[in-house]
Amino acid sequence: MDIAIVLFDEFEPLDAIGPYQVLGYLPGAAVRFVAAGETGPVADSIGGMRLDVPARYTDVEACDVLLVPGGHGTRPLMDDQAFLDWLRRTYATTRFTASVCTGALLLGAAGLLDGLAATTHWAAAGELAGFGAAYTPERVVRRDRIVTAAGISAGIDMALHLAALLTDETTARAIQLHAEYDPRPPFDSGSWAKASPAVRERIKELG
Repeated sequence: MDIAIVLFDEFEPLDAIGPYQVLGYLPGAAVRFVAAGETGPVADSIGGMRLDVPARYTDVEACDVLLVPGGHGTRPLMDDQAFLDWLRRTYATTRFTASVCTGALLLGAAGLLDGLAATTHWAAAGELAGFGAAYTPERVVRRDRIVTAAGISAGIDMALHLAALLTDETTARAIQLHAEYDPRPPFDSGSWAKASPAVRERIKELG
């Protein structure tokens, strides 16, 4: 089972590493990172991590699962016609094409979400709708072969959902157990709807 995760400068680290952690434990799966730009070190959006990516996206002609993370680096790729053409071609070969966070904007820019319900990071909901998608404020949204996840941490949920689809629910549950993914966050502030006005203002300052 060939799983390709696209990386680009200023990718959101958990968008990629969370699903990698989950999908890498699927029986018979080979998960590889491919660069949307040149091969070599790819920097995350925080700036403290670089991953050495030995292959470019053009090296992938087909795969079983294609996963596109989000991050600030999605913006220039939204206008990169060669990359968007590759997304369209590769999508045609996949069992599932998935996105995390603002990775959905790249699927949208490629025309893959037109008329579909989809999710992304809450801050990008308007942009997603601009590509003809119906933004849905849920953690994971599946429409046939396309699976989109909300912001950052939702990629883990999405990957577990994919794990069940690609194997079976017991296997997905076992991977969840291995990761001890049993979240009990200290604050109930993980969505825009739940966040207080003070928290909403603070995230604007941090962003």
